[in-house]
Amino acid sequence: MDLYFSDVFEVSEKSLHDYGAFNISLVTDLPLFIDPFLLFHSNKKEYQDLHNSIIKYLEFLRDQSISRNVSRGLLQSWYFFPEVKQNWLGFSFTGNAGRGLGRDFAIALNHNLVKVFSSFGREQITKSSHVEKLCLIKAGVGKDTISDFTTNLIKEYLLQYTQSFTEKNIDPKFTKQLPIRKVKFNYDTENWMSGIYTLPFCNGDFVLLTPKDMLTKEDVWINRNDYINDVDQIIGAVPNAQLRDELDNYLVSVLSKKYKKKEYDAAITDFTFSHPELIDYFIKYKEDNGDEAVERSRAKVYDSTRLYIEQFGDLVQLLGSNTCFYALIGYTAADAYQRIIYLKDVIENQGGWKYFYVDNQPVRREEDIHILYRLTWFGTLSDVSHEVNDGRGPADFKISQGSQDKTIVEFKLASNPQLKKNLANQVELYKKASNAQNGYKVIFYFTDAELQKIQKILDELQLMHDKNIILIDARKKLSASKIS
Repeated sequence: MDLYFSDVFEVSEKSLHDYGAFNISLVTDLPLFIDPFLLFHSNKKEYQDLHNSIIKYLEFLRDQSISRNVSRGLLQSWYFFPEVKQNWLGFSFTGNAGRGLGRDFAIALNHNLVKVFSSFGREQITKSSHVEKLCLIKAGVGKDTISDFTTNLIKEYLLQYTQSFTEKNIDPKFTKQLPIRKVKFNYDTENWMSGIYTLPFCNGDFVLLTPKDMLTKEDVWINRNDYINDVDQIIGAVPNAQLRDELDNYLVSVLSKKYKKKEYDAAITDFTFSHPELIDYFIKYKEDNGDEAVERSRAKVYDSTRLYIEQFGDLVQLLGSNTCFYALIGYTAADAYQRIIYLKDVIENQGGWKYFYVDNQPVRREEDIHILYRLTWFGTLSDVSHEVNDGRGPADFKISQGSQDKTIVEFKLASNPQLKKNLANQVELYKKASNAQNGYKVIFYFTDAELQKIQKILDELQLMHDKNIILIDARKKLSASKIS
């Protein structure tokens, strides 16, 4: 079953491992992304050069933002970037299409470079400038935005990296020579240049490989949550006593005695606008602890390889060999239900439970269950859409065959603290909002206590015998320390 790069292009997993590339799925994005700090902190000169090139481009944008009123056309040319979907990394979970960096990002970047980061590239406190500054000053500029921006600015390297592997390892019948837009910025002409590359080609598009040692999971090393949460620790170590006192006085003046976290976050953000040097002290702390970033990211990528590639891949093979999972053709309600039942049987009765444990610990992210379900739905006639938002909030999956045949599927972990509220409202709301005819709620549990919690909730909501709520027992049946 052709789930991964190695399957589709008929190359060995060892060749990818030896090359240092991540074996991406070509069915769904995997939740990994490029962390620019790993480029900065790397001992590889080519990575350090990449980080310097990112800073150089931001300095160019800063200079333009300060010296001129950037026109709409130049804003689009210099500040707009598409998502580089061909690397199959990120957060779409349905194929690999994403939003990219459009007008809102461009305007925010232009504004911040003028108002807050006018000294970008000339920092006195940190060892280097960092693109992650953009996510510290304002909520909403997160890891996916930083990763998209970084990926665009190092796209030339990724293209050359992929081309080199392609020419040595992939049969030419799987490749194409293609012109690629916005590859390299020409500072003399102030425009983006194109290039021509020989790349792996599948389903009407090229594919990009990414080195594993650029990747991380969950958040970049320099991130807003750490900045907000650790500001007390950071400010305590700052040699600038006046800055410490000003922050303390400001927080006392704007926060009530029983303030909420949202109010605290807003106060720190407002203070940062007038004291951007606080960001530099935070970044210096992160720079000084850069080895931890490398080790943490390496562990996360290793665990991701085990879970998404090895274990979920084995589970898909088990589904294909022991059930009629992939022979189902029919209306979406019956198709979705039968696939859930087959998945339930394989997990509970055929040893499939063990694929949900890493280092003897069960998965704790509902997004991981979503990835598994999307991987298992390849090869279907149905359209499988993730995070559908039809006005009532996003549903996990909408499965459809035309406008008259739609089914909603929700996946939850029993450990979810919002499970009762979700069960009471969510699927029926999504069915109405999406004009779907059917909906199923699938709940994974990993302990006896979680089962008791679910049963209590179902009893209180009078849903104990609801056929559209399906429980999957992923408790350990044998030792999960090793997966054979």
